[in-house]
Amino acid sequence: MKHIISFFIFLLCLGVTAQKAPESSYANFEPKQALLENVSLATIKEKKSIRTVKDAKSIFKENNITNRSIRNINGVEDGYYVVCGTHKQTENLKKTTKKLERKGFDVGTIFNPENKLNYVYLNRYSTVQEVIGAHNTNFDGKYTGKTWVLIIDRSLNETSNLSSYSHTEMVAKNDLSGPITDSLENGKKKGNLITRADGYFNKMWYAEAALLYEEALKDKKNHSFKILQKAGDAHYFNTNMERAYYWYDQLYSNHGQDMSADNLFKYAHSLKGTGKYSRAKRLMRLYNKKIKAEHSDVASQRNYDSKEKVLDKILTTDKKFDIKNLRINTKYSDFSPAFHNDDEVVFASAKDSSFFNTRRYKWNDQPYLDLYVSKINEESNELRNATKFSKKINTKYHEATATFSPDNKTMYFTRNNFGKKLKRDKNGINHLKIYKSNKIDDEWTEAVEVDFNSDDYSTGHPALSPDGKKLYFVSDMPGSIGQTDIFVVDVLENGSFSEPRNLGPEINTKHKEMFPFINNKKLYFSSNGHVGLGGLDVYEAILNEENGFSKVKNVGQPINSKKDDFSYIVNEETQKGFFASNRRGGKGDDDIYSFERLIVEEINENAISGVVTELVTGDVMPEALVVLLDENNIKLKEVTAGDDGSFVFEDLESNTKYILKTVKGEYFEEVREVSTKDNEMVNADISLKKLKELIAIEDGIKKLKTDMIYFDFDRSHIRTDAAEELDKLVEVMNEYEDMVIKIESHTDSRGSKSYNKYLSDKRAKSSRDYLISKGISEDRIESAIGYGEEKLLNECDGSIRCTRQKHKRNRRSEFIIVKM
Repeated sequence: MKHIISFFIFLLCLGVTAQKAPESSYANFEPKQALLENVSLATIKEKKSIRTVKDAKSIFKENNITNRSIRNINGVEDGYYVVCGTHKQTENLKKTTKKLERKGFDVGTIFNPENKLNYVYLNRYSTVQEVIGAHNTNFDGKYTGKTWVLIIDRSLNETSNLSSYSHTEMVAKNDLSGPITDSLENGKKKGNLITRADGYFNKMWYAEAALLYEEALKDKKNHSFKILQKAGDAHYFNTNMERAYYWYDQLYSNHGQDMSADNLFKYAHSLKGTGKYSRAKRLMRLYNKKIKAEHSDVASQRNYDSKEKVLDKILTTDKKFDIKNLRINTKYSDFSPAFHNDDEVVFASAKDSSFFNTRRYKWNDQPYLDLYVSKINEESNELRNATKFSKKINTKYHEATATFSPDNKTMYFTRNNFGKKLKRDKNGINHLKIYKSNKIDDEWTEAVEVDFNSDDYSTGHPALSPDGKKLYFVSDMPGSIGQTDIFVVDVLENGSFSEPRNLGPEINTKHKEMFPFINNKKLYFSSNGHVGLGGLDVYEAILNEENGFSKVKNVGQPINSKKDDFSYIVNEETQKGFFASNRRGGKGDDDIYSFERLIVEEINENAISGVVTELVTGDVMPEALVVLLDENNIKLKEVTAGDDGSFVFEDLESNTKYILKTVKGEYFEEVREVSTKDNEMVNADISLKKLKELIAIEDGIKKLKTDMIYFDFDRSHIRTDAAEELDKLVEVMNEYEDMVIKIESHTDSRGSKSYNKYLSDKRAKSSRDYLISKGISEDRIESAIGYGEEKLLNECDGSIRCTRQKHKRNRRSEFIIVKM
C-alpha cells in the first residue's frame, strides 16, 4: 500500500510528465493515497532509481553490504533476502530457524539447485532502502552476526536496458533528481548529504531523501531535531513505518520536550504501524495534551480515555470476516475495486499487460495506473479474466477509483489534471480531478471534468449513492477540516451539481479521510484520524436520512491491520465484498482482498426512548427538542418530540453513557445522563419546569427562587453547582427583559463579624459578575450587598455547637425582584 497510498496521494496532486518528474501532490500518497492528497499525497519509492541488478549492487556496495544475485530459482518471490547462514545438510536447518524465529525474525530457507546449498534468511525486504535501514541498526539490535544479501528480482535486468526511456524520464532537469547512487557518492565527496537530502525532501522524493538521511545520520553529530524529524517524516510519508518509528523514537529520546503535536501523532502512528499498541496509547495521551496546549481555543477535545477503550475493543473483538488474497493481484499496485454491472468489478492497477515496455511513473518505477475490469466468481468471490477498461478512459497518465450510475451508463473516475500536457498550479503541483463519461451505444465517450474541480486543489475518489443522486468524493479544497476530507454534492437532473458540502467533524478529522463507499445502509471510508490499528483503517457510519450519519465505528480485524487498509466495498445483502491493503504477505505493493462476513450482522436494538411532559400538570409536550450527546458533550443526534411527546434514539452503542438535553420555549433546559444496556431499549422520561415557576413571593417579597447558591467555607468563587442555579436565573431574566433584581449574600457565624461582612459582600459581587458574564446588563442588577451573619436562617449564631450542614445553610445568596 505504500505505493497505493503514494499513488492516491499522487493522484490527488500528481506531478509527472513523460519528459520530466515535476512536483506532485500525489507523490506521497503512493498509488493509493497519491490519488488524493496534496503536499504529501504521493509516496516516493527508492526503487525508481534501480533499473538493474547492477544498480542495486552498487548501492549495497556503497553501504558495505555483501550481496549476490541469482536468477534461476523458481518458486521464490522477488525481493532482497538477508542471509545469515548456509547449510549443505538439512539436519540443522530446523534448529537454526526456530532459534531465529524466537527472536522475532520472519525466517525462511531458499534452496539453490546449482550448488545444492540451503540459504537461511532472517527477513525478506521489498526495497534496498529497507535492507540498508535494517542492516544499519543490526536489525533493531536483534542480530549482530555476519549477513549478506541475496537479490532475487526477475524484473531487474543484469545490465541496463533503457531503450524505451529517454534520459529525461529518468532524471529531472534539477540536479537533485539524479540517481540515488550518485547522490550518495557526491554527498560523501562534497560533504553535502544533508543538503541533497533536504532537496529531495522538499521535492517530496521521500524515498531518496530517506536513504540520504540514513547515510548522514551514521554520524552522531547530525542527530539534530530537524534532521531526525525529517528522517522520520521521509519514511513516514513513504509508509515505511519500521524506519519511521526508529527515527521518531530517536527524536523522542533526544528532543522529546520540543516535539509538536504533529510529531507526536506521527510517532504514535508509527508505533501502531509496527504493532506497539501499548506505547502508542501513551504517546496519544501526550498528543492529546499537546493539542489542548497548542489549541486552547478548541471548544472540546475528545476524552482520550474513551479512545483507549475503543482501541482495546477493536483489538479484543472476535474476527467476523473471512478474507482472501486474490489471484488477480500482481507485484505492482492493485486497489480501489468498484462494482460494475451485476457480475463485474472495475479496479485500478499498475500492472503492465502489454508485450512491450510501457511508460512508467517516475516516482516508483511502476507503469501508470489504468482501470481494469474483471468477472466475479460468485462461489469463490475470486476475480478472473482481467482486461483493460475502455481505451476512451485509460490514458498515458493515471486513472483510478471509478464509480458507476445505477443504470451503468454514467461513470466518474479520478485522473491527473491534464489537457495536451499536465497542468500545474502556481506552485508547480499537478492536482487530481474527477472526470465523467457517458456510455452511448456500448461505448464510453471522451471524459469531461466535473464543474467543481479546480486547478488549485485536488478532487478524487468519487462514489455515487445507490440512487445516483449524490456523489461523494475526497478533496483538500478550501473549507476542509483536515488534510483530505470527504465531501458530497447533489447530482441534479440536468447533469450539473450542487455546491460541495463537507460531511463535517463527525466523519472528517484533522488528518486524512478518503476512499468513500456508500450504499443504502452505511457510509464506508478509510481514515488515519479516527481510532485505529495503524495506517489507514476502514470505518463505517450508519446512514440516517433525517439525522445524517451515526457515530463512526472501526470495522475491526481482520479487515483492518497495522498497515494501510482502504477502498472497501460490500454487498449488504450477501455480506461479500472487496478491499485493498498493503499488509504483509501480499503479492505486491497493494493487493485486493475478497471478504465474507462470517456472521450476519446483528440487529442493533440499543436505544433510548421517552416522553417529554410538563412537570406540574403532567401534560405531554410535543415539539420539544431532544439532543443526544456523548459523555464528552459532543452532539450525536437530535429529534423533535412527536404529538404525544415521545422521542427515540436508535442504533446506539451498548453499555455506553449518553447525555440528553431537552429544550422548549418558556421552560428550563433539562440535562440528564442515561446509559444504554446490552441490546435493549432504555426508558428516559423527561419533565420540564416553566421559567415563570422560579418566581415566588415570601413574606410579601417577590424573589427568584432557585436551589440554594452555596459557597465553600471562606471562599467567594462560584462553584459548579452554584453556576447551574445561576444559569437558571439567566434564563428567567432573558425571558422577562424588564426584570430588575438585587442580590443579597450571607455567611455563617464562624469568623469575625467584620470579616464575614467583607466576605459576603465579595460573594454578592461574584454572583453579580457571573450574571453579567452571561449577558445580563449591569443596569438590571440594582445592587449586590453582603450582610455577613446578620440574617441567619437558624440558631447557629456561635453560641451553640452546630454541624457543618447547618452552617452551610447560612452561606447563601438571595435574588430579590425589584421591578418586573
